[in-house]
Order: sequence, then C-alpha cells, then structure tokens
Amino acid sequence: MTDTTGVPDARPAPPKAVAERVPQKPPGTSAWSALRPLVLRLHFFAGLLVAPFLLVTALSGMLYALSIPGEKLVYQHELSVSAPENGTRLPLEQQVEAARAAHPELEVTSVWAPAEAEDTTRVLFADPSLGASKSQAVFVDPYTAEVRGELVQYGSSGALPLRTWISEFHRHLHLGEPGRIYSELAASWLWVVVLGGVMLWIGRRRGRPGARGFLLPRRGMDKGRSRTLNRHAVLGVWAAVGLVMISATGLTWSTYAGARIGAVQDGLGGATPVLGAELTPGETGGAHDEHAGHEGHDGQHTGGSESAGPDVGLDAAVAAATARWVDAGVVVTMPTDGQGYKIAESDKQVPVHLDAVSVDPRNGEILSELRFADYPLLAKLTRFGIDAHMGYLFGLPNQLALAALVGVLLLLVVWGYRMWWLRRPAGRAVGKPMPRGGLRALPVGLLVPLIAVVAFVGWFLPLLGISLLVFLAIDVLLGLRARRSPEGRPVS
Repeated sequence: MTDTTGVPDARPAPPKAVAERVPQKPPGTSAWSALRPLVLRLHFFAGLLVAPFLLVTALSGMLYALSIPGEKLVYQHELSVSAPENGTRLPLEQQVEAARAAHPELEVTSVWAPAEAEDTTRVLFADPSLGASKSQAVFVDPYTAEVRGELVQYGSSGALPLRTWISEFHRHLHLGEPGRIYSELAASWLWVVVLGGVMLWIGRRRGRPGARGFLLPRRGMDKGRSRTLNRHAVLGVWAAVGLVMISATGLTWSTYAGARIGAVQDGLGGATPVLGAELTPGETGGAHDEHAGHEGHDGQHTGGSESAGPDVGLDAAVAAATARWVDAGVVVTMPTDGQGYKIAESDKQVPVHLDAVSVDPRNGEILSELRFADYPLLAKLTRFGIDAHMGYLFGLPNQLALAALVGVLLLLVVWGYRMWWLRRPAGRAVGKPMPRGGLRALPVGLLVPLIAVVAFVGWFLPLLGISLLVFLAIDVLLGLRARRSPEGRPVS
C-alpha cells in the first residue's frame, strides 16, 4: 500500500475478514435506523406485487363512483319525467297498481317514492329467477301512472344494470369467491403500502427544517430516479389519508376482515341499530275498522304479505311517517306476516337524512322510530365512511374526489415501477430488490413488539396475515438458495 505521495505505507493491511465485516447495527443507531431496512423492503415488495391488484380495484372503483351520475344519463327515460305545472302526484297506491299490472305474477316488496319533482316512482318486485339481492324494478310516472320501463335492481343502493355490472367487477371481477379474495387482499395491503411509504419519507426528511420539502416537490432536480422518488413521496403524503380511508372502509364489507371488524364494532357497542316493526297479535285500533277494505282490494295489502286482513294503505302509512318528519325521499318496505310498514329516508348526502319509522298496517299508528342522531358514534362513522367510499356522502364532489384519488394512485404506481426500473443494474432487464437481512438486524426490544403487532394485524386481517407468511416463507427459501449457490453471496 502507498499513500498519496507514493511513499510505501508501513501500516499493515487489516485482516480480510475484518475488512469485509459490516456491523448489522452500529453503536448509537436509532430505532428508526434499525427498522428502516425492513420497512423499505416491505414497502418495495408489497408495492411491486400488489400494485396490479390495486390498479384494477382503483379503476373499477372510479368507474363505480362515476356510474352513479352516469346511470341518470343512461336510464334517463326510466328515472325521470317532466313535472307538470301543478305538480300534483297521484296516490302511491294507484302508481303501485299500474306497476302491478306489468307483473301480476310477482309480489311487491318495496316502493321508492320520488325524492325530486322530476323523479319516477320505483316499485320493486321479488323475482326468485333473478338471483340473490336482485329485484325487478318498474318505473312509474308519479303524475300519470304511466309505466316508463323496467330494469333489474341490485341491493339497497338502487344499483341498476350498468352500476351493478361495475360493482360486481369491482368486488370480485365476476369470479365469485376467488374474486372477493382478490379484492380483500388489495384492500388489506393498500394501507400497509401507504403508511410504509409515509414512514420512509418522514425518516428521509428528518433533520431537514421546514415543511416545504416534505409537502411540495423540489424544483430544479435532474431527471431520473431522485426526481421520480421526490414526486412519488410528496404525492403519496398528500393522498395518504384518502387512500387509508378507502382501504379501511373497503374492508368493512369484505368477507373475512369484515367479519372481524363487525365483531369488534359490536363489542364496542357501535352496531348499527335495527328498526323494530313487529306487530302485536290481536291488537287493533280505531283506524282498523275505518279503513277496512281500503284500496279496493277487499282488505288485502298492496304488496308484501298476502295474508288476509284490512290495511290502512300505502298512502296512509307514508302520511303517518311524514307526520313524524320522515319525508326525504322515502323507501317503503311493504308489510309481511308479523311485520308492519318500514318507511326510511334514503338521502345519504350532507345533511344526512336516514331517519326511519315503522307503521302498523291495521291502524296507521307508529310502531317504532329510529333516528340517525341516536346511532352510536361508531355506527355513524361507519355509515359516513361507507357512503364516502361509494360516492354518496357529498354527491358529485365526492364522486369527483374519488376519481381524482384514483388518478393519484395510478401516478404513484407508475412512478413506483419507474423507480424499480431505474434501479436495475447494467445488463439486467429489471430492477434489483431491496436487500435482505432487515428482520434479523432488529434488536430484541423492537423485534418482540413488532412480532406481536404483526400477529394481531394478521389475525384481524386474515388475508394480509396469510399473504405475509407466504411472502416470508418464499423469501427465506430464496435466501437459503442464494447462500448455497456457488455464486451466491452471504445474506446480510
């Protein structure tokens, strides 16, 4: 060895083993410095492997949000009418009779009264041939009782064929249970990828004063990986809250995680209350005799139950609900054996109108009331979260915000893959992964609580836990293979 002047260096060369040994955790290293390699590797592989699922889920979710206003255009003839100058609507019972004439063989299950002057009345029929959660919807002009058309409706959200197809593609790719697993897997990993990225950016910005570099892209950077990383990180920080919310709310109605979330919510007293509508056998009121034979059906219900007995009628039931301030675009569930009318508001925008009452069909008296203001806090938050996820809570602004959030996610994924591509060594077609060894390098004080947290999260989100175990098993096997191969290098 020689120094810079060319004079031989008399110092002996360090032993080879000492020269090549790199300490796993230098003295004084912070907890974040020890944890960072593990978070970086998890963020890298989770983003790399789950990104295709996230892209499909995000794009289909954006289409679903935009399909809500889109349905009003596609099915304009069925959903809207020209309101006359006098604006006088026919009785609901007369409108239901017009719909019944189109399907006399089917049973009326519910009636959606128009919320706006230009809306049609929607009468739903139970049709076993349509499959689970689907009904035959007949649309009636509330001013003339003309049947405007009929479509198949899915679920309580009122989704028509266009939105139903997109919804099923978003939830399970039209593949049934295997597709539901894919959707839940994407939602389970989304928040992990997002929070991991935020942690990495916070760690990278530590010690640098000011929030500008944290929240705004740096200007004047050369094109390349550093510039892409800066944009990827800053945009990810801005979108983090929205993406985590999408992940959390999407999991609430997933198959496996949804059951866990529901159990925890119920255990904390946050279950959504249910409107009672049970009838007390043998009790009648004065209205019972007064309205006997009402509607010209010899005392039969307009729909729902086919049991004998007088009924105050659909319009009287709605009037009773209106008197209790339940009148914002109501949905009426027809009475069945042992159950009265259920009349609920359906306006999920802000301010929220979701109050409901049940009405005794024998006398028109209120059986029970359920006010949204009386919901437990967790039930309210769940309702708000789900409605925001689906694009209902704020109407069109909500739907546009979801579309923008999907656009952001697309950019994050594209920039993430670009950074991986730019990391590729010379002569290789793909980028190199983050190095192994992050888990083994953790001190016991971090490793034990980390394992406990991961175990709990894996139990709470089963598909996340299972996929993480599969990833770790494959990673360990690849590490062992690399150690034993002739050209393999020791795992750090």
